[in-house]
Amino acid sequence: MPQFGFLDLGAPELIIVLVILLLLFGSKKLPDLSRSIGQSMHELRKGVNSPLDEKDEDKKPEKKDGTPKPT
Repeated sequence: MPQFGFLDLGAPELIIVLVILLLLFGSKKLPDLSRSIGQSMHELRKGVNSPLDEKDEDKKPEKKDGTPKPT
């Protein structure tokens, strides 16, 4: 059976957690909850990767013809 993450949760445990979430929040609020969690994860990844992206932008010229970026 596949294991998920560092908590060693298998598929049966994840199904139980999802059923509990369904009972707690209801079927109408789950899409909104999952959307907000997804947006939060996107912002977190963007924040973690942004220092790396800024370093890469300094090394590469903006235009394809080799002219430097305007300052």
